[in-house]
Amino acid sequence: MTRRIMLNGFKSGTIGHTAIGLWTHPDNRVREYRRLDYWTDIARTLERGKFDALFIADTQGIIDVYQGSTDVTLREAIGIPIIDPMLLVSAMAGATEHLGFAITASTTYEKPFDLARKFATLDLVTGGRVGWNVVTSSSRSEAENFSAVMVPHDERYRIADEFMDVAYQLWEGSWEDDAVVHDRASRVFIDPSKVHRIEHHGTYFDVPGEFIVEPTPQRTPTLYQAGSSRAGVEFAAKHAEGVFVSFPRMDMVAATVARLRDAAEVAGRPRDALKVFPLSTVVTGATDEEAQAKYDRWHRQYASPEGNLARFSALVHVDMASLDPDMPLEYVENDGIQGSLSVFTRADPTRRWTPREIGDFLSVSSMGALFVGSPTTIADQFEQWVDEAGVDGFNISDTVSGVSFPEFVDLVVPELQRRGLVWNNYEGATFREHLYGVGHARTMPDHPATRYRHA
Repeated sequence: MTRRIMLNGFKSGTIGHTAIGLWTHPDNRVREYRRLDYWTDIARTLERGKFDALFIADTQGIIDVYQGSTDVTLREAIGIPIIDPMLLVSAMAGATEHLGFAITASTTYEKPFDLARKFATLDLVTGGRVGWNVVTSSSRSEAENFSAVMVPHDERYRIADEFMDVAYQLWEGSWEDDAVVHDRASRVFIDPSKVHRIEHHGTYFDVPGEFIVEPTPQRTPTLYQAGSSRAGVEFAAKHAEGVFVSFPRMDMVAATVARLRDAAEVAGRPRDALKVFPLSTVVTGATDEEAQAKYDRWHRQYASPEGNLARFSALVHVDMASLDPDMPLEYVENDGIQGSLSVFTRADPTRRWTPREIGDFLSVSSMGALFVGSPTTIADQFEQWVDEAGVDGFNISDTVSGVSFPEFVDLVVPELQRRGLVWNNYEGATFREHLYGVGHARTMPDHPATRYRHA
């Protein structure tokens, strides 16, 4: 295998993120999320481990599906309290030199001009180290918080598609590359002939004017996406450069990787245009036995099966508390995250999951891959996933904050570097160059953003 394994850290600006309940672990530092040095420490740790990026998940609503209540959500701090990740990036970028930052932001209730300006600002001041995880908002509470009504699943993606078109025009088409002259003698800072109105008048958005941020190193931030429904895969095939997937087994991930690459080809892009990252929980130690004992202790003493079931209920829009806990779960069409429900219904032909089993399974590993073992074992498994599932890297969760990332960096990364699977030194200056190589700071020729560039 000659491909480099790319590494993303996975966080959210909250307490309970993936492994609900592990905030009770005495070594978990997640309560420090309120402090800026907590975030800069994380960024420095990941950069020390030569991670490509820190991916920060986000939501703007409260989990309220389980039992039709927020009680479990509040007791277990499931995605609440939560702070805006975009406001953290400048400090973390200032504490590092190379690490990229993929920020989650929704196209459902945001406005294209405003969000485009925020991402352009960050891309400008970080030297091109910003990415956008493009999501659509599926929860009732998010809609209510924006004085809106819930948008049906497929329409969310139609809105998102037009949103991206507006953003591309602002980032790529409004200003020509040499619009900024900065000529003191002639008193011309911007050449007026090289700044253009975009005149977008669409189904969902009217944005006629010029953009107000000068060209940035990447222009369009590096784009990520995580949808696995039919509409989500089509959206990713057209727009995404990195894709996050969440499945517990390698064969399930392999099938999704093939589906994504097939869709990219249909969309007129190369199969390798999409870089795929499975959600991964890594529990490591000096030996396999030490790592397994650590996992067992986390699972037995600190995890909250009910809390994880409450989070799952919100993702799939099905109240697990209303079902028989020992009856197999069936797939139902709804406006939730269809891929999450499919994981435990359609996607696994080997078994039929009950709500009780799902709650227990999610307790440490969430819906992603679980890797438990010594650095040698973890590296062996990573190699296998890259070779057999075709993934490009791993989206590694901060399961026990202050423990998971430092242990991975100190124990596993040196073994991966010894095998030549993780770089020893960063190459390229921008986030996109991490994905596509030095010299590829701008979107690739096959990407839809590229067509808005001026010749």
